[in-house]
Amino acid sequence: MAEDARVSVRRVLLVCLGNICRSPLAEAVARKRLAEAGLDVAVASCGTGGWHASEGADTRMIAAARAAGYDLSIHRARQLRERDFADYDLLLAMDSDNLRGLRKLAATQEEAERAALFLEWTGAAPPVEFPDPWYGDAAGFSAAVKLAERGVAGLVERLRDTNR
Repeated sequence: MAEDARVSVRRVLLVCLGNICRSPLAEAVARKRLAEAGLDVAVASCGTGGWHASEGADTRMIAAARAAGYDLSIHRARQLRERDFADYDLLLAMDSDNLRGLRKLAATQEEAERAALFLEWTGAAPPVEFPDPWYGDAAGFSAAVKLAERGVAGLVERLRDTNR
């Protein structure tokens, strides 16, 4: 399904490693942009790892997102679970390690095929992988916002075409 734009997508899950930087950012951008586009698509995020479960987003990401007009203050991290494959039509990973984690948890080939790389699926690549700003400085978090906006612009266009 990740390659078939004719299948309707109503629920999207964005996935990174700890669910405190990239995926909550992409979720916030997607919520805002999907609403502005009038698309009835639910969006959520999670991490393949559970280290940060129940924690808020990284403070550096909160600041970078806020500066661009996105609110991450209510975000609480959660870990990917098997049920997510039943709950979401499309699962978009921020990088290939997260994509492998998604596909490893998938119970069927059909579930595994609903997982793809965020930037690749949205047509925003290159880069194909969404770099993790965790180890960088403030500039890396600001760059992440710009990359999320570019990826979400592609997501909106693709979902607009898919959900007609």
